[in-house]
Amino acid sequence: MTKSLIIAEKPSVAQDIVRALTPTAGKFDKHDEYFENDQYLVTSAVGHLLEIKAPEEFDVKRGKWSFANLPVIPPHFELNPIDKSKGRLNAIVKLVKRKDVGELINACDAGREGELIFRLIQQHAKSSTRCGACGCRA
Repeated sequence: MTKSLIIAEKPSVAQDIVRALTPTAGKFDKHDEYFENDQYLVTSAVGHLLEIKAPEEFDVKRGKWSFANLPVIPPHFELNPIDKSKGRLNAIVKLVKRKDVGELINACDAGREGELIFRLIQQHAKSSTRCGACGCRA
């Protein structure tokens, strides 16, 4: 049986989701970074876990980075994990890649920022799992 992985933006929201699901979905077991039952895995980011790679890390054909060389548009924007939250990001990626996870559900805050947090995690994990919200595959 496949499980749905619910990713919330904050740990307190993940706990609220577990409390709301428990009466219909059954009891959840608490692990260090997530909650789990027969149907769901519930975890959370702690805000932004990834950032766009700094310009100094790109190979610039025009020389060193300076205002004189602008605009420079990289071929694609690579992501770097934020140092203080690497552990949380690795835990979420490990959950995304579990064989029994068949669906990702975005439970981050409504709006652009919450959507960005979820999408960057999905992109970083190179997930081939279907998104429960829109059906896309990252």
